[in-house]
Amino acid sequence: MNFLAHAYLSGEDRLVRIGNFMGDFVKGSNYLQYPEAVQKGILMHRSIDAFTDRHPLVLSGKTRFDAKYHRYSSVLMDLLYDHFLAKDWYNFHSMPLHDYVNEIHNDLLNHFELYPERLKSSLPTFMKHRWIERYVGLEGLRDVCEVMSQTTSLPAETDFAMEVIVQNYETFRNEFYEFFSQIIFYIEDTYMVSIRSQNN
Repeated sequence: MNFLAHAYLSGEDRLVRIGNFMGDFVKGSNYLQYPEAVQKGILMHRSIDAFTDRHPLVLSGKTRFDAKYHRYSSVLMDLLYDHFLAKDWYNFHSMPLHDYVNEIHNDLLNHFELYPERLKSSLPTFMKHRWIERYVGLEGLRDVCEVMSQTTSLPAETDFAMEVIVQNYETFRNEFYEFFSQIIFYIEDTYMVSIRSQNN
């Protein structure tokens, strides 16, 4: 799961969402230094990642990228699942995606002092280019893969990744819907949050 999915699965508590957003940047017991709601979001982030990483549908999907991406196949799955969530956003939330992203950006700015330095340094670019919304179209997804291949350890195999996605698009989409319904129930049950109520 990537940024949009983590935000959505946080429910409607904005501090929980902030914690979930910064989850990758807080290691070990360092989460204890944050306010209680932020702690909950960080722990939720870890649970989402653990649930996702061991889910059979995700593991099956990853194998389609293994020839070029190997252990980085999970990154492709995270990006792809955020694409489906963004593309079909109207099925999940009553607020238009553009407005939802604006809300996230405002919250991120309002709590800037909470973040680890590594997150602080990346936020301006993240918000300027509105990366969350870029996932809506396949061209935007390609752009994200390209940027990540230049700035992270993600292999520079974007053409291969997009070919796999296009050839298996409906299968990936059906797997996403089945998986996402399960993770919603899991997070609601584990953390006592109301996720489905956001689509009213």
